[in-house]
Formats: sequence, structure tokens, C-alpha cells
Amino acid sequence: MTALLETITPGLLTTIQDRGRHGYQAFGMPVAGAVDEYALRIANILVGNEEGAAALEITLLGPKFKVLAPGKVSLTGADLGATINGREFPRWETVAVRAGDEIAFTAVKSGCRAYLALAGGIDVPQVMGSRSTYLRGKIGGLEGRALKAGDKIGVCAQAVKNIPLGTRLSPDLIPGYDPLIRLRVILGPQDDHFTAAGMDTFLNSEYTVTTEADRMGYRLEGPTIEHVAGGDIISDGIPLGAVQIPGHGMPIVMLADRQTTGGYAKIANVSSVDLSLIGQAKPGDKVRFQLIDVEESIRLLREREAALKKWVTSPRRIIGRSWQFRITVGGKSFSTQVEEIN
Repeated sequence: MTALLETITPGLLTTIQDRGRHGYQAFGMPVAGAVDEYALRIANILVGNEEGAAALEITLLGPKFKVLAPGKVSLTGADLGATINGREFPRWETVAVRAGDEIAFTAVKSGCRAYLALAGGIDVPQVMGSRSTYLRGKIGGLEGRALKAGDKIGVCAQAVKNIPLGTRLSPDLIPGYDPLIRLRVILGPQDDHFTAAGMDTFLNSEYTVTTEADRMGYRLEGPTIEHVAGGDIISDGIPLGAVQIPGHGMPIVMLADRQTTGGYAKIANVSSVDLSLIGQAKPGDKVRFQLIDVEESIRLLREREAALKKWVTSPRRIIGRSWQFRITVGGKSFSTQVEEIN
């Protein structure tokens, strides 16, 4: 393992996450993994890793790192005011770091979770096929815990692809993190447990993200959603993005660290294409639900994935900057300018 970063301060909650621990829910093991899987995937693509490589998930108040060796990094997801040596750390872009550099975070500007990927992928032992940290179970990542001061972060190997510095994600693929979030949902599987008035409330009301919002799920507060005869059911499986409505009538959106089964009626499930949006919500943000059907949900996801694939497989274009160079040859000086292109 080559150590690339040393943790100076750990931030509020910084953990190692990949795409999760799949195939073990039947035994009670949650999937875990990145809350915003889309941002994780893009961060890895930008440094040439496999999309599911382990990276750092940084929540709200970011850490401070000292760079120990040169490498390529990328930062996606929330804007937490990241800097390299006091200058802005470009997000959604392939960036070089050198030994002695300092990566720091100032304050939340938008979103909730940022993803810092290192070329080669973070090197920690796999547990059940995943490097993700499951905090409640104290497994995966670094000893099953969040980062702490003094931790050193190493990389597994060289990246799969050599991505040019300055490569940036196409602007139309970069999500915006609005404090009013519109989540498209598919009804079920227990939508018949709610009255017509309850369904109308759910689909036509605004809800607020409470302080009870973490990697397991987000509790929302707003108008009460009416059940037919209470919120309890015989426990069954809980998919990612399930919207549970307990007896008190307030929604809970289930996320990466959700339990494998639960006994509250699920009125709907968030469309896969919008899961990253709820994962970037902060306490105080507003949520509205919009009904779509399964076919529409599949179409939206396919369109996004097709656009992403097109960007990945096409020649990358770098935009927005230029450089001036001066060369001296045989006592004569020559100037040239290199422009980035769109």
C-alpha cells in the first residue's frame, strides 16, 4: 500500500465507502456503501478507477488532509468549500496533488456529502466483498469506524485508466443540490394501507428534513399521512429509497445503512434516478413527492446512464481555462498560449 493522505482533522463524519455489500441482506447485513452512489461513480471515473472503487464520503463539515505522495484525485458531490493549499479545489474534475499539499474544507455551500476519490482506489481489507464502512456493525473501512486524526489513507494500485488532468464532467451531467427537492416516486408496495386523503396529503404536501437524518434514513416532518388502520405490517424487506410511514404519519426515506427488514407500511419508493438528491439533503431542506410509474422511472434512469456512457466513451474535452508559456531558444524568447476547448 502506498500512503497518499494523512488525516490532520477528520471532519464531522468521513468514512470509506464503495458501492456496498451486496448479497448478504438475507442474513441481516445491510448493504451500506455510498449514500450518493452517482457522485461516487463519477469521482472514480475521473481518476481512472473502476466505478465501484472505495473513496471517501465526507459529510457536511469536511476534514483536513496532508498529501504524502503525488497522485490524481477528484472531488464530486456536495460543495463543502474544498481547497488545496488555500485555493479552490475544482469539483467534478481530475486534479493533481503533490507531496506536502494540504486539502481542507471550509463550509457547506450546497449539498451534504462530498466524495474524494484517489487514483488506484482506497486500500483497506474487503469484508464480504466490500470495503464500505458499516458504522453500526463496526465492520469495513478502517476498523469499522469513521476517520480520526492520524489515519493514513493508501491506494491499492495504479488506476485502471490514465485520465488527463483537467478532465471535467459534462455540465449537463452535474446535478444541482436545491434546498427544495422534488423526489419522483413509484407507489407501493403497501399503498393500499393509506386512505385517499392520506395519499393526497403525501403527494401534495411539503415536508422538512429533520435533524434525525443520517446514512440509515431521513425522517421528514410535515402534514400527517393518514393510514386506513395503522402503520404496522408484518415485517418485510426494505429496498433502497423506500418511504416508510409509521403510525405517527410522518415519512422516513430509507438510505444506504437501512435495516434489512421493517414493520412499517411503505407508501412508495424513490425512483433510482433521484436517490442521489435525497442523499444530498440537509436538515431544514424541503421535500416534495411526485408520482411516476415504473416505466417512467426506468426510462429516466436509462437516459441518464446513456448520457453518462456517451461522455465516458467519447473524447473528453476540457473547458474554461488557458495557460501562457514563455520559452527561450538560442537566446530568443517565444510566447504561446494553450486554450481549453469546449
